[in-house]
Amino acid sequence: MSAAGPAPRDAAPPRLDRGTLPRLPREQRPPVDPAELRTRIVHFGLGAFHRAHQALYTENAAALSGELWGITAVAPSSLETVSALRDQDCLYSLTERRPEGAVRRVVGALTGALGMRADPAGVGALLADPEVTVVTLTITEKGYRPPAAGGGPDVIGCLTAGLAARLRAGAAPISVASCDNMADNGAALGRLVGDRVRASDWPDREKILDLMAESVAFPSTVVDRIVPATTADDRAAVASALGVRDAAPVVAEPYRQWVLEDSFTAPRPPWELDGALLVPDVAPYQLTKLRLLNGSHSALAYLGLAAGHGTIADAMAGDWGERLVRALCAEVAPTLPAGGPDPDAYADDLVVRFRNPGMRHLLRQIGSDGSLKITERWLPALRSLRERGAATPVLELSLAGWVHATAAGYGTTDPAQDALAACWAATARPADTVRGLLRALGADDLADDTALTAAVADRLPALRAGRVEV
Repeated sequence: MSAAGPAPRDAAPPRLDRGTLPRLPREQRPPVDPAELRTRIVHFGLGAFHRAHQALYTENAAALSGELWGITAVAPSSLETVSALRDQDCLYSLTERRPEGAVRRVVGALTGALGMRADPAGVGALLADPEVTVVTLTITEKGYRPPAAGGGPDVIGCLTAGLAARLRAGAAPISVASCDNMADNGAALGRLVGDRVRASDWPDREKILDLMAESVAFPSTVVDRIVPATTADDRAAVASALGVRDAAPVVAEPYRQWVLEDSFTAPRPPWELDGALLVPDVAPYQLTKLRLLNGSHSALAYLGLAAGHGTIADAMAGDWGERLVRALCAEVAPTLPAGGPDPDAYADDLVVRFRNPGMRHLLRQIGSDGSLKITERWLPALRSLRERGAATPVLELSLAGWVHATAAGYGTTDPAQDALAACWAATARPADTVRGLLRALGADDLADDTALTAAVADRLPALRAGRVEV
């Protein structure tokens, strides 16, 4: 029998896993041997953002400190990513899209991947494990809303039950950190967990609440990195550049930031070694990020869609993108507390980040779930400014962009979609439609502001014609 020759040139590359990892140059491999890590963190939310952000900080902190922190990530519903990662020994590639070109490496911070509904016992065992001292969450804003009737277990319920079992067993203290884009996210998560305990039929619920107050911390955090959805082209580029097939790659901008409230009650990775900020109060950073970055992101999404653009970079390449970002930041800056980043310098950074031609962050992705996002990103600042008698033209324009998008069918999705559509069916008067949409958001006070609703309605004809007038 003749010896086997080389693989055909058009053969598919081998799958990324621990067996193929040595094929990569050292600078593209994880800085810590993944086999040496052990699970000390449980993370809820197996999306791209966590894998491009907290997982990277954790892996780098482990490499810099010699402390072998690993993460078991839990997918709340879909098992597609769980299966893909398990097939790859939980390895995946991260591509940083820099203006000068892409830089790729493999991340090995994940020690396991579980489905919350498929393996509730496994998730519960991890939450009760004394070795686990940190839980983090990236479940998006809608993950903190009450579950739909008959919709199956939700993350907050699973977390609450797991913490209660841990406390009953007398396990070590634990810190639970929300990494979602909500104001005061730690306190909000703590209240939700406490409310679930109080609403339970557990005979020891008062004792659980007391133990929780002593042994469970809910530090607030601010996370920042633009992580667009991965495409088939991204997968092909990874296979070509690394020579391995990755079914779960992530892509991200070069910039990243993590600000954490320094109130952990249990051991945690030394994330500060990789540049994370540990501060007594994250509120100034949180509101700056929420109102300036996230706020301008949403504004670019809805106005960009109206103008026929597909991505943030496309919107920034036009004649109004930079003006919009700078004007929104200047308008909202008076609502920010002292102690955070300088708003003008922050706006400068946003312009550079949003213009990055290597990023293709889809506007319809950013514009989805708008009824949840803009209530955090725009409406509190809008209220604050109008109460002071300040002019709000940029927020009015942005709100008009959202109003227009609720009827235009740009491919965005929203959990309140039916209620929003009903507002358009109820009246033909634009100002009344605006008023109804604000009421659907629970913003009755803004709906009753006739000057605001008229100003928003007056912006709609230009948007329908594809014009953005900043």
